[in-house]
Amino acid sequence: MATDEELREQAIKAIKRKRDFKAHVVAYVIVNAFLVLIWYVTGAGYFWPGWVMGGWGIGLAFNAWDAYGRHSDAPSEAEIQREIDKRR
Repeated sequence: MATDEELREQAIKAIKRKRDFKAHVVAYVIVNAFLVLIWYVTGAGYFWPGWVMGGWGIGLAFNAWDAYGRHSDAPSEAEIQREIDKRR
């Protein structure tokens, strides 16, 4: 059985995973928008940015599953306390 401190640490780690995911999404959008711009400016032939978007998107999907797969939103202090109470 986990202690209150261990449960709190688990909740904090989950919150950090969600924040990291959001930063990952921002980087994905900015970098890929830049690549699409380069593709467009250089003649818009074969859509090579799709390879980067697809590969990175797979990683982003796994990151999303890690951050949100089990729970849909960041825990509040009340949710943390309820979970701690359930585990006692």
